[in-house]
Amino acid sequence: MNIKTVFRPTHKNTAVLAAAAGVAAIALTAAAPANAAKGAHQPVKKPTVVLVHGAFVDASSWNPVIKRLQHDGYPVVAAANPLRGLANDSAYLRSLLDSIKGPIVLAGHSYGGSVISQAAAGDPDVKALVYIAAFAPDKGESATELNEKFPGAELGSALNAVPFPLPGGDTGTDLYVKADKFHHVFASDVPTSLTDLAAAGQRPVAASVFGDESTEAAWKTIPSWTLITTQDKAIVPAEQRFMAQRAHAHTVEVKSSHAVTLSHPGAVSRLIERAAATTVR
Repeated sequence: MNIKTVFRPTHKNTAVLAAAAGVAAIALTAAAPANAAKGAHQPVKKPTVVLVHGAFVDASSWNPVIKRLQHDGYPVVAAANPLRGLANDSAYLRSLLDSIKGPIVLAGHSYGGSVISQAAAGDPDVKALVYIAAFAPDKGESATELNEKFPGAELGSALNAVPFPLPGGDTGTDLYVKADKFHHVFASDVPTSLTDLAAAGQRPVAASVFGDESTEAAWKTIPSWTLITTQDKAIVPAEQRFMAQRAHAHTVEVKSSHAVTLSHPGAVSRLIERAAATTVR
C-alpha cells in the first residue's frame, strides 16, 4: 500500500475536516462566555436595612436616611412601629423580620432601640444592631428605670397625657409632646418649619411602654453599633454612653438633638453602612 495514497487529501476529506473544525470553533466560542462567567466576580448582595422609629414620630422620620441608603444600593424597609407596648411592638417587628429573606441590619431610634433588642433575639438573619440615640435595655430593665439612673432629660415634663379606650372597656394613656415644646426638647437643631409639621402629625405612644421590662437583650449576642447624640434632651448622653459601653458597641458621637435622623442623616446612614459592611465579609 502506498502510504502517500492513504494520507493524500481529497476534496471529500477536506470538506469533512473543515466542517469538523467549524463545529469545534462554534463549541469553543459558546463555551467561552459560560466558563468566563463562572470565574467572573459576582457582585455581593447587600443586606436589607430595617429601620424602626421611636415615640412621637413615624417611619417618615427616617426619610433622609432612607434616601442615602437607597442611593448606595441598600434595600430598605422602614417599619411602622405600633407604639402600643413593648411585647406587642416587638412581636409585630419580628413578624416583619421573618418575611425578609437574607441578612438584615436592624436599626432603632429612641424607643425603637428597645423594640429591636427584643425582636432580634434568636433571629439568625439579623447580623447587626444599630442604636441611634436609642434605648438598649438589659433583660428585666425598662426605659423608665434607665432614665431614673441618669436624670436630666427634659422630655418627660413636656408631655401631654391623653386617655384612650382599650379593648374590654379599660382606659389607656397616650403621650404626646406639647406642640410648643417639641422643637426645644426633641429637635432643637431641625428647622422649625419641619418641627411644626412633626409636632402636629406626631404619633403618640402608650405611656405603659416606658415601664415595660425587656424580656430579651439581643445586643448580648449580635454585634452592635451606637450613635450618641450629645445635645439630646430626651435620652441624655451619659445614659446613651452607659448602654453603648455595656453592649461593647462600636460608637460614634454627634453634636445633635434627639432627632438626629432629620438633622444629621449622613452620620446616621454612614454608621448603618459601617455595620452593614461587616455582614458581607
